[in-house]
Amino acid sequence: QVQLVESGGGLVQPGGSLRLSCTMSGSIFGLYTMAWHRQAPGKQRGLVAALSSAGSTNYADSVKGRFTISRDNAKNTWYLQMNSLKPEDTAVYYCLVVGTDVSSWGQGTQVTVSS
Repeated sequence: QVQLVESGGGLVQPGGSLRLSCTMSGSIFGLYTMAWHRQAPGKQRGLVAALSSAGSTNYADSVKGRFTISRDNAKNTWYLQMNSLKPEDTAVYYCLVVGTDVSSWGQGTQVTVSS
């Protein structure tokens, strides 16, 4: 069974930066995709960024050029570097891993962008 633990959320001023981390325990075999989603109050959860095991990336239009998804295979951890943060980036951020026969969400971490 795969478990995900996120960290790195917090309060930041507009224009600031944060880096979220998601550490995976357990193993996944075969191809898989790691992703970050977010959910703001009163809104549906949506994709922010995704990274496949082959190295391809996908970003929501609203974060392109500001957010970067990456991974450290040795640490079983992937990251979401968030720069030039805006108040509309305020949300709970969740990491997700999807493999051939496994899917798991993290517990979520709050990101608040406010002056």
